[in-house]
Amino acid sequence: MELRQVRYFVAVAEELHFGRAAARMHIVQPTVSQQIRRLERELGLDLFDRTTRQVALTAAGAALLPHARTILASEQAALHALTGLRTMAATVLRVGTSVGLGARLEHVLTTLADRSPNLTVELVSAASTARLQAVRDGELDAAFVRGLTDSPGLDLIPVWQDPLVAALPATHPLAARTTVPLADLAHLPLRIVPRETNPQLVDLVMEACRNTGFEPSLGPAFTTDQDTLAAIATGKPSWTVFYAAQAQFLQSGRTAFRPFAQPGLSAETFLAVHPATPARRLAPLLDACHAAGADGAGPEPRTSPDAQPASPWPPAPGQQDRPDVDLSWNR
Repeated sequence: MELRQVRYFVAVAEELHFGRAAARMHIVQPTVSQQIRRLERELGLDLFDRTTRQVALTAAGAALLPHARTILASEQAALHALTGLRTMAATVLRVGTSVGLGARLEHVLTTLADRSPNLTVELVSAASTARLQAVRDGELDAAFVRGLTDSPGLDLIPVWQDPLVAALPATHPLAARTTVPLADLAHLPLRIVPRETNPQLVDLVMEACRNTGFEPSLGPAFTTDQDTLAAIATGKPSWTVFYAAQAQFLQSGRTAFRPFAQPGLSAETFLAVHPATPARRLAPLLDACHAAGADGAGPEPRTSPDAQPASPWPPAPGQQDRPDVDLSWNR
């Protein structure tokens, strides 16, 4: 028994006329007659008494009619449920992220909430290669990645530049400066992740050091944000790097975050998307990303009209009472 046969049967049973039933279904009458005959053969029972003057339900047809209507009602309920799921899927974006996005991600989500309140964003944190594969497989609508120039099967859309900052002990003489020349860190061990963990970041930092004229001395590997910052704050002097947007969430009185003196020490962030994804689906996300890129890592802190802009970085020792020190570089 096919659904179309059930629909034709109900139409004829309600109209008691093959011609009117065909017109109601927007098909020709022979098709209706053919499918009803086929259904009767499959059931082994006549459903209608046919004469040249009228059509009437048989006992079998009368018994089948309420069940046929139930079948068609169930079909409509199922279609309605699936329509709801399609609508929900159209208003949910699954986006791959990483911890280093920091304030940038917060700004993107805030902008989306303001501009597209009906859109729900589900964040999925995973390694870079896993995020990219999930976009290829259709499991993610998009993913943030850094430092890549190509990813097979995907489009990489540039959204912003992320400057790097140095993290060093707050008591170190370099922490008293507003910016840190990279060359002045040559005598300190560098704590950084193994290259296989984050090749883009490691290559960027190593190349910058070599271009400055030194090969960095590697200290213990970077493990977690908390443990590495604690080791820098309390152990032998050493340094590491963070993305500026991430560092805003890692303030510590014992560790100082300082921008590098030389410009250009930054990584470009891309939104990886599948070429087949409709542009209109990603438009709100791209709009929010470009807003975050244009405005910096996030909105300005709210201050009174006469107040000076607040710095996201803790003041270096001796700078608390120096109003001439400008630490607002990152906004």
